[in-house]
Amino acid sequence: MPTYEYQCKKCAHKFDVFQQMSDEPLKNCPACGGELKRLLGSGSGIIFKGSGFYATDYRSKEYNDRKKQESKPCDGASCKDCPANKDK
Repeated sequence: MPTYEYQCKKCAHKFDVFQQMSDEPLKNCPACGGELKRLLGSGSGIIFKGSGFYATDYRSKEYNDRKKQESKPCDGASCKDCPANKDK
């Protein structure tokens, strides 16, 4: 449910109200009964927690293991496509 910020035009009293989007805006100040205006709110901030939100964050263990193996330097013996094995 959104939070709306109101300010009284008469006494400048500011307050926040949780309202449904379909609710009518408030009209009278709870402090003095004066006319209210609804202020434009900045909304709530989004907080991201964790290492990030990328497709690679949720890859399978097998995929990550295979990528680690592929990133290791070639020793010439275990790599069938290694240029060192082309002469053999």
